[in-house]
Amino acid sequence: MEFPKKRMRRLRISDGMRRLVRQTKLSADDFVYPLFVKDGSGLKEPISSMDDCFYFSPDTAASEAMEVASLGVPAVLVFGQPVKKDSTGSQAWAENGVVQQAVEQIKRAVPELVVITDVCLCAYTESGHCGVVKDGKIDNDSTCELLAKVALSHAQAGADIIAPSDMMDGRVYYIREALEKNGFHETAIMAYSAKYASSFYGPFRDIADSAPSFGDRKSYQMDPANADEAMAEIALDIEEGADIVMVKPALAFLDVIRRAKERFDYPLAAYNVSGEYMMLNAAAKADVLDKDAAMMEVLYAIKRAGADIIITYFAKQAAKLLK
Repeated sequence: MEFPKKRMRRLRISDGMRRLVRQTKLSADDFVYPLFVKDGSGLKEPISSMDDCFYFSPDTAASEAMEVASLGVPAVLVFGQPVKKDSTGSQAWAENGVVQQAVEQIKRAVPELVVITDVCLCAYTESGHCGVVKDGKIDNDSTCELLAKVALSHAQAGADIIAPSDMMDGRVYYIREALEKNGFHETAIMAYSAKYASSFYGPFRDIADSAPSFGDRKSYQMDPANADEAMAEIALDIEEGADIVMVKPALAFLDVIRRAKERFDYPLAAYNVSGEYMMLNAAAKADVLDKDAAMMEVLYAIKRAGADIIITYFAKQAAKLLK
């Protein structure tokens, strides 16, 4: 069809027209908001490496969760920072651990909010690694056994979804088995299936005090150059019992998100990680872009690529703009 019969600008002429024909729909329903908890009470402590993010104690985490729910965001993802660390990360599955306390208080305060818990050992081990160290290496299978204990303790506290982020082989199987054997048939698993060894995790590692004390995480997290491998990882997690799969980080791996959605047509999450968040914040502080506009552009990109769920530190800000 020749110009002028076809004018693409006709459907861009006004805000109402653009909304009417918008192809990608974004809402607060798509978001998960990360929460960082540590021991104490009445705590809301600014995190120096992450703008507008805080450490909460279990009681204030519950208050924050109420605000998150009031904005229409359906879920939070809880991370813990223990008082003490050891070689096996034993505080991760302690009955009175900080995550377990936070889950109980959040579910009591906002029962309708979906509570997801991150399951990993990195914040709890002296080594800062995501697994048990034996002879200078990360021991896969003994780590999986401990991760299953962590997952079970979170389910017992009331978590709706368990989210293993360690990248050990077989950990979804171990966790699903532990949940089934103990009657938690309805507790879902959101696996960090394609988690890359990324440079964009820097601010988070400061938050969780989880930088490795030796070496790096490249023997278990994925090589950023690989995409076919991500498809294999996702397929294995689905086979082992994952209910939701994830690609992390989001922005540098939009192609992986798209491939995963097209190949599996399975509930898919993407994590808009700390470095991506702070990169945009830094640019906004330098007055080189409009923060709100850039934030929404990023979130639309992740959704457009195929993510059903977006884990993002922007969740509250974006939800307010989308109201």
